Amino acid sequence: AERVRSAEASGRVAAALAVPGAPLPGAIVTPASIRNAMVVMQSIGGSTNGIIHLAAIAGRAGHPVDLAEFDRIGREVPVLVDLKPSGEHYMEHFHQAGGVPRLLAELSGVLDLTTPVVDGGTLGDRVMKPEDMHAQDVIRPLGRPVTGQGAMAVLSGNLCPRGAVIKHSAASPALMRHTGRAVVFESVADLAMRIDDPALDVSAEDVLVLRNAGPRGAPGMPEAGYIPIPKKLAALGVKDMVRLSDARMSGTAFGTVVLHVSPEAAAGGPLALVRSGDMIRLDVPARCIDMLVDDAELARRAAIARPAVERPARGYARLYYDHVLQADQGCDFDFLTASGAADKEEAQ
Repeated sequence: AERVRSAEASGRVAAALAVPGAPLPGAIVTPASIRNAMVVMQSIGGSTNGIIHLAAIAGRAGHPVDLAEFDRIGREVPVLVDLKPSGEHYMEHFHQAGGVPRLLAELSGVLDLTTPVVDGGTLGDRVMKPEDMHAQDVIRPLGRPVTGQGAMAVLSGNLCPRGAVIKHSAASPALMRHTGRAVVFESVADLAMRIDDPALDVSAEDVLVLRNAGPRGAPGMPEAGYIPIPKKLAALGVKDMVRLSDARMSGTAFGTVVLHVSPEAAAGGPLALVRSGDMIRLDVPARCIDMLVDDAELARRAAIARPAVERPARGYARLYYDHVLQADQGCDFDFLTASGAADKEEAQ
């Protein structure tokens, strides 16, 4: 019933905004409000999908998301919401504890509370007042966080020139620094076919790599990044491994999973050059992930590489292939951003 009421209230606000004289999106989506969103995402332990959505919204408004800033915020703003998979509680407990208004109260010192909100007033008007607060153990104060840093880290390196994302608040601490052998899957279909094959050459120390699962490659960037533990390793008690892909995954999943590798393999990104047996080094504290292959060998591989995904001949599939942006830009169409197709030209 509460969800129905919330949906109806949201519909009324949306309708009120669709009349002459109502605030335009550009008055609400500002650099300050985008930064506020980043702060909340890092502190709430939110889904990695959120940064793609935010990048798309920001791109429409002409204020591209800076992944380096998102990472800086994550180093400064800790996780405050004790919610799975980073913590112990469930979404309904967060709601009962006061939800976003209570979280805003805890974050008020690091937010710009003067930013406008869609139904009038400012963000400061949405902060829960002290007299409305009650005792709870889901939303923590800044002085007693769930984790010392924010939920997500942005990685760089020769595998992801434009970045990749890991939700390290919901990953295995023992794997935050890890070097392992790549086991490569060429597509979601290849993964489904081989991951549980008893003959698969894989060990718990390896790095599972899925490519051609990004916005152009899949197509559509499905939530395929949560690569399952191979059945023969799961039977031995293996619970987590380093996993790497140009796909997405659900925000409810736990694991040491590097996602949104940009540019994706199907767009000519270096992920396309990885071969099974290559050594991959992950160092989350240093914010990097690299394949330990020398530049000369990578250049040789690039010279003989062939596209794994064919460009569609016509129709919507062709339009999508030609104009979809990469994960770091929100997977929007280039011609729908504030700067138009220039976004894609600059990225290339």
